[in-house]
Amino acid sequence: MAISDVKEYTHLTEAEVEQIGRELDAIRAEIEDSRGAADAAYINRIITIQRGLAAAGRVALFASNRKPAWAAGVGLLAVAKILENMEIGHNVMHGQWDWMNDPEIHSSNWEWDTAQPAEQWKHSHNYVHHQFTNVLGYDNDIGYGILRMAREQKWHPANLGQPVYNALLATLFEWGVALHDLDIERIRKGEKDPKEMKRQLKQIFRKGRNQILKDYVVYPALSGRNWKTTLTANLTANVIRNLWSYGIIFCGHFPDGALHFTEEEIEDETRSEWYLRQILGAANFNGSPLLHVMSGNLGFQIEHHLFPDLPSNRYAEIAVRVRELCDKYDLPYTTGPLHRQYGQALRTIIKLSLPNSMTSGNQPPPVAEPPSPERDRKRRSDAERPPRRRELGGWMRSAS
Repeated sequence: MAISDVKEYTHLTEAEVEQIGRELDAIRAEIEDSRGAADAAYINRIITIQRGLAAAGRVALFASNRKPAWAAGVGLLAVAKILENMEIGHNVMHGQWDWMNDPEIHSSNWEWDTAQPAEQWKHSHNYVHHQFTNVLGYDNDIGYGILRMAREQKWHPANLGQPVYNALLATLFEWGVALHDLDIERIRKGEKDPKEMKRQLKQIFRKGRNQILKDYVVYPALSGRNWKTTLTANLTANVIRNLWSYGIIFCGHFPDGALHFTEEEIEDETRSEWYLRQILGAANFNGSPLLHVMSGNLGFQIEHHLFPDLPSNRYAEIAVRVRELCDKYDLPYTTGPLHRQYGQALRTIIKLSLPNSMTSGNQPPPVAEPPSPERDRKRRSDAERPPRRRELGGWMRSAS
């Protein structure tokens, strides 16, 4: 369901919305003031563990012709890649650790172990997705240009293939993410600047080539006669990483309870209203501390969207206070077991492969007249979008 006025939907007064904003600002200030040695030790420890796992996996694969060594190498590499992408790379590029002033763990320098160039990720994710979370026509993460994920999006016969597209996206998630900042929908509609597209494709080609050479040429070659089994091990580890990352990310905004918004909602949106939209548009999942580390602490998706540049190891304590705030103002706080959250997202993918006339809605009726699904909500270019918010981190286009 898409809503056009969060105050009306939540039955909050303007004064209450602004008070929520002040209380969330106070939480931010408290965490910022308390960052210190323990937080720095945490991220350095995670990086050390991740690099150790990766090294152990590479060593194990020197004997990849033996099944136990192959399996061990796959497992170690898969965990290392998941940690690097989820808890380290994603969060470092948000600027969560910039306060340490360590050039090796800084958003301006980190290049992660995946096919998408960091520069493009920081634009498509940090700026576009986090500023315009779940806003139809603005947030490219609503279906990634290939899936219909909101009833307000126009249905097309091509959507019948969504279950297949979804399976392919999950398996090849690294490469789907690599193309994300291109904005496939704008290319399809002829709205993309050809020069900008060419520049981005060059970046993706260079980064993708390096990833392919590393995992499928250099490391297999170092294994000598075992190069074939090392190559299949690297491929398997990458697929495991892809499936895990895809599953975690799809639990963040597509389970029941996570709302979509129309562009009317962000007209003259205040900071407090932005906070409120993040709470309504995100979904958490429950789990153990280990599960949260392996998911980049995105089980606290609501807290991550409220405070994307605060250290991920602090989200658990922040979540207690955010939930109390939601209870205080009678706001929904969407959470549940990981399997249930993903199951609901998968059900939405399958259901919305069909036109609205063939499915029944599973959401409560909106408080205002719903936006028409027949409206063509075209993607907005950067020139048509408002300036980024400070907490979303920095990004800049390179010359090449």
